Amino acid sequence: MAKKETSLHQLMVEELQDLYDAEKQLTRALPKVAKAVSDEELRDAIREHLEVTKGHVQRLEQAFESLGMKAKSKPCAGMKGIVEESSETIQEKKGEKADGVLDVAIAGGARRVEHYEIAGYSVAIEMARELGHEAVAGMLEETLQEEREADEKLAEISKRILTEAAAAENPAPEEPETKPKTRAAR
Repeated sequence: MAKKETSLHQLMVEELQDLYDAEKQLTRALPKVAKAVSDEELRDAIREHLEVTKGHVQRLEQAFESLGMKAKSKPCAGMKGIVEESSETIQEKKGEKADGVLDVAIAGGARRVEHYEIAGYSVAIEMARELGHEAVAGMLEETLQEEREADEKLAEISKRILTEAAAAENPAPEEPETKPKTRAAR
């Protein structure tokens, strides 16, 4: 049984290292993303999440400390791919700021990030709990809740931006003018 626990413990540590790298990647990427956004509410949400993400990095460092370890990253290929895809989208769509297409693409990418993190934190919490690391699980739960809140906020903003962009691209057809019917003179 001890061997199984050791391998599960190592798997949990690797998950934390992956999350640590993912959060650090975001602290470098989010300022560039915020700069590319034209919608003020989306820009503010991204900047706000940057500050929250810095807290996630610190919380992960505390989790490692709680486990008696120094915080260490393991390259997170998943987040790297999402960040690269986001950078490519910004480059490809940067001329489409005025019509909202870039903002719609960025909002979608931001939601992908949140869903990736939600999955990672959920798995790490389950492992920490199963292995009896309640303090670590508690720290990760706090971060998970913040990621869910960020996703909800992004969903609202994304819907508004998408609706506005769609309306600008496909304006409602104008109704033909109708003149009031008058009785013919007798």
